[in-house]
Amino acid sequence: MPTLTAAQRRQQDKMAFDAYLAECPSRKLLDRISDKWVVLVITALADGPQRFSEISRHLAGVSQKMLTQTLRTLERDGLVARHVTPSVPVRVDYELTPLGRSILGPIRQLKAWAEAHMPEVAEAQETYDRRQEAR
Repeated sequence: MPTLTAAQRRQQDKMAFDAYLAECPSRKLLDRISDKWVVLVITALADGPQRFSEISRHLAGVSQKMLTQTLRTLERDGLVARHVTPSVPVRVDYELTPLGRSILGPIRQLKAWAEAHMPEVAEAQETYDRRQEAR
C-alpha cells in the first residue's frame, strides 16, 4: 500500500463520507443532529452543566422518555457527557463535550434563523393552503 500525504488522507477521508448515500454514517448523524429535541438540548446545555430536571424545564413539551432517549443518543455520539456524583440522592449532570460545543454555533444559527423567519414561513404556509383549498 502506498504512503499517502496528509492532504491525500484528508481528501480520502472526505470522499469516504457522503451524506447523499443512503447507508453513509454521516447521513445518520445528520438525521440525528437535525432532530428538534437534539437542537434544543444542545442549545439548552450551552451555558454549562445541567441536571435532567433543569433541561426538562427549558424544553416545554418534551416527555421524560424522549429527553432520556435524546440525552443517551447525544452521549453515545460524544456530544454530551453524563457525570454522576454519588450522593443521596444521586446527582446526575449533563454537559456538552468539546465535540458538542463545536456544533453549538451552527445549531444556534439554525435556531435563530427559525425564530427570525417564522412569520415569513407562516405566511407562505397560509398562501399555499389557500391555493390548495381553491383547487
